[in-house]
Amino acid sequence: MQVYFDNAATTPLDPEVIKVMTEIMQEHFGNPSSIHAHGRQAKTIVEKARKTVAGLLKASPSEIFFTSGGTEADNMAIVRSITDLGITHAITSPLEHHAVLHTLEDLAQRGVIQLDFVQVDERGRVDLDHLQALLSQNPRTFVSLMHANNEIGTLTDIHKVSEICQTFDAVFHSDTVQTMGHYEHDLSTLPIDFLTGAAHKFHGPKGVGFIYINGKNKIRPLLYGGAQERNMRGGTENVYGIVGLAKAMELCYQEMETHRVYIQGLKDYMRTELQKNIPDIAFNGNITAEDSLYTVLNVSLPCTEIADMLLFSLDIAGISASGGSACSSGSQLGSHVLQALGADPDKPAVRFSFSKYNNKEEIDFVVKKLKELCEEHR
Repeated sequence: MQVYFDNAATTPLDPEVIKVMTEIMQEHFGNPSSIHAHGRQAKTIVEKARKTVAGLLKASPSEIFFTSGGTEADNMAIVRSITDLGITHAITSPLEHHAVLHTLEDLAQRGVIQLDFVQVDERGRVDLDHLQALLSQNPRTFVSLMHANNEIGTLTDIHKVSEICQTFDAVFHSDTVQTMGHYEHDLSTLPIDFLTGAAHKFHGPKGVGFIYINGKNKIRPLLYGGAQERNMRGGTENVYGIVGLAKAMELCYQEMETHRVYIQGLKDYMRTELQKNIPDIAFNGNITAEDSLYTVLNVSLPCTEIADMLLFSLDIAGISASGGSACSSGSQLGSHVLQALGADPDKPAVRFSFSKYNNKEEIDFVVKKLKELCEEHR
């Protein structure tokens, strides 16, 4: 059996997404910047996709800009907010994705901003009182806090964060890459300055994402070139990728509650089975259903003897999973998230992440293999 439990890294393409993308590749190859018929057709397709995304988010199409993915979108929000909106102070958490952390740390190291880190507890929950204290000391601050952590799944109440930021006139950006397509984001009721997403996290194609920029914020492009994306992002649009993103997002919103209930059931089932079969197993992050991303389960296992070989052993057994964030899979430094939480460094941690294409039979297979490995190497 081959089991794919690494959906937080990337998801399989939905067949309906493949269908619409293939049609665009075959029939609508024009450059959207060209003024002839082929170009106008492509431009119309891009704008239709923009309206779809904006409609689902209850935003204006003029506030949606397509990018190469979540990393570019995060960089655009951070760099251009700080350089164009008169910001000299930023706040983030030590648990953010490196697309946020490394960008802010670079700006701080170069003296562009002062950077503070809001405190988090052992479950990865942001201390909102500390956030308020930091904001009260520094007017006109940039705040970047993700909606759900990509490694441990802990959710942050971005509505509460938004309220706090409004009180202190702070600019608020949230990386919603892991929750886009899995939770509704109603931007008519969420006062936020920047929000980012990536198609391949919700059964769309890799290499395409978007940034929402609240219309009140006037910033310059991150990438210069042509006048694409209404002069906000140079480079020929990835037309079939954009169409795939919009279609994938549309499908997610149509069946979101059904998929949430189903996938939450898989996560709960795996947690129960792991507890029954592997003594001393620990779960990382906030794992209560209402406060945790339902697609992610991060576990620390007692089989310390094979800590360095666990993921390899699972791979040999036909099981694909991650040891934290897949975006750092080439790193030898381990998970910065688990380190910040004070997790036991001797116990191997594995992130299992689920999608609508997984089932309980796969979970039974994985639990059986994990049990065998832990019993063999205790």
